Amino acid sequence: MYRRLVVKLSGQAIAGGDAFGFNRERLTHLANEVIALRATGVQVAVVVGGGNVFRGNRAEDWGIDRVEADNIGMLGTIINAVLLRGRLAALGADDARLMTAIPINNMAEPYIRLRALRHLDKGAIVLLASGNGQPFTTTDYPAVQRAVELGADALLVAKNGTDGVYDADPNKFPDARRFDHLSYQDVIDRGLGVMDQSAFILARDHRLPLHVFDIDRTGAASSISTGTPVGTLIN
Repeated sequence: MYRRLVVKLSGQAIAGGDAFGFNRERLTHLANEVIALRATGVQVAVVVGGGNVFRGNRAEDWGIDRVEADNIGMLGTIINAVLLRGRLAALGADDARLMTAIPINNMAEPYIRLRALRHLDKGAIVLLASGNGQPFTTTDYPAVQRAVELGADALLVAKNGTDGVYDADPNKFPDARRFDHLSYQDVIDRGLGVMDQSAFILARDHRLPLHVFDIDRTGAASSISTGTPVGTLIN
């Protein structure tokens, strides 16, 4: 169904049930899901978040400038990406390439769009870290931005413990209804919190399909790549 996909992984997915830090079992699960996705024949890039290390919106709590806080968050995404690359290699995917928007040449390549495309065309898994290198954005925006830049057919928005988009918080309202399909305008009209508004508008403007799904569900990403309805499709 798809030729090239970008997966947006949050730092929380790496932390598992904890608010911060790392979980070995979760990391292994995520690496296996990425490998299984590539095994379906699609090209795979992964945008990695860093919320399990530090969140830029906590700048005031720590008494530091927001730009500095966002810089720390971007470094957190690199830590997570190096961890994921290491686990991928240990599981046999030793061709995973890590690219960062912030130069850190001793352990990663700088993000260059054409080079990333060449890696994808050769079948490598491309890990994208440090967002887009700029403060005042979460990883939602660069996830959409990279998907558009790389000509991805869709963005897989991996959620941790939520299997799609609901009309209310399913953790608070047991009768909340999950949507199988939504248009971009439906999301805006209903005020549904799929991702940051700026990121969502960018996806809408470039007609980038969004698959919102539960990364905890084994094989969910692979099923999406082969056309099986999973989670919520927004297009």
